[in-house]
Amino acid sequence: MVKVENEMTKEIALLVAKWKDKEGNLIMILHELQNYYGYVPRPAALELSRALGTPLARIYEVITFYNFFKLEPPGKNIISLCLGTACYLKGAAILLNEIKNLLNVEEGHTTKDGLFQLDVVRCLGCCGLAPVVKINDKVYGKVEKSQIMGILSEYNENKADQ
Repeated sequence: MVKVENEMTKEIALLVAKWKDKEGNLIMILHELQNYYGYVPRPAALELSRALGTPLARIYEVITFYNFFKLEPPGKNIISLCLGTACYLKGAAILLNEIKNLLNVEEGHTTKDGLFQLDVVRCLGCCGLAPVVKINDKVYGKVEKSQIMGILSEYNENKADQ
């Protein structure tokens, strides 16, 4: 654990040096941390607070203000459910409830097993296929509630490891 923390400290020191004295440096550093870890780990936020001399509360203000930043590790499979106008009118809210019930997860969170992360998006650019669900890079169009379990089962860990 100490080795990981030392590596994180070095990584953050490099990022702070890279962005020092540049406008918007906190956001840029947070972007780089999120790109590296997939989220902004609390120890990284603490170390960043020390390195920049910025209160931890200020760092969390930025993290929680912008929807892009995540405070928990991403799931192995990212579900993006479109709730844009076309998808919503074609029943996306019903799909959302079905996914939440089947996976026992809320929007913006990851399942306890880490297999799925459920994100709601405003548009996936596939309005003609509404309602649309995207898992990782695969788009599912004209999805019906009865199809959700089958779609999710494609990402079952046993199948994914074969």
